[in-house]
Amino acid sequence: MQVTPRAKRFASETRLGLVRRARRITRILAETYPDAHCELNFTNAFELLIATVMSAQTTDVRVNMVTPALFAKYPTPDDLAAADPQDVEEIIKSTGFFRAKTKSIIGLSVALRDRFGGEVPRTLEQMVTLPGVGRKTANVVLGNAFGVPGITVDTHFGRLTRRFGWTGETDPVKVEHIVGELVPKKEWTLLSHYLIWHGRRVCHARKPACGVCPLADLCPSFGEGPTDPAQAAKLVRPGPFS
Repeated sequence: MQVTPRAKRFASETRLGLVRRARRITRILAETYPDAHCELNFTNAFELLIATVMSAQTTDVRVNMVTPALFAKYPTPDDLAAADPQDVEEIIKSTGFFRAKTKSIIGLSVALRDRFGGEVPRTLEQMVTLPGVGRKTANVVLGNAFGVPGITVDTHFGRLTRRFGWTGETDPVKVEHIVGELVPKKEWTLLSHYLIWHGRRVCHARKPACGVCPLADLCPSFGEGPTDPAQAAKLVRPGPFS
């Protein structure tokens, strides 16, 4: 099989070259998505924590449809800790896996009430001790509610880091640490938003819109989707997704 000049260029990339390319990609994405933000609606850390747990295996749009009713009835950890599970299940049923999610959000509310004085903890180490809360959820809350830099490795983030050639890893924790060494810590939270937004809008899983991608010259995976601009433009999903 013939090796293309593009393949040769990225195959011979040095560590310094990788870091520089990663940071250039970050700058371009920042220019492309200047308003990138968490697309889950929330007014405080508790709401974001609950919404993020509920976002598993569903869309932010769907979560945002049910959280107003949920938080109107159960605005605090104390309220949700004392909730009737069947009532909660009925409210969040449309998000899927509603029984497991109900168990998690009531369980974590009990933990917040009993172990943290009704407050969401501000460290990853403490947050991951809550039922249903892993590193991804913890980093979402830390970065967006508390301003603590964190990398959120969801399916979009993982897919794009592999397409960019930043890492071949599929384990989210390994991806988090590897990417964290490529970009400054202060940019971690926004980088997560940039990649998630780009993954939702342009760099789709099955057919990325390569022909209109602002990262085309920097991406080793260019050509996985249509490279013709007119064809690629039809694949772009402008959002918003909230």
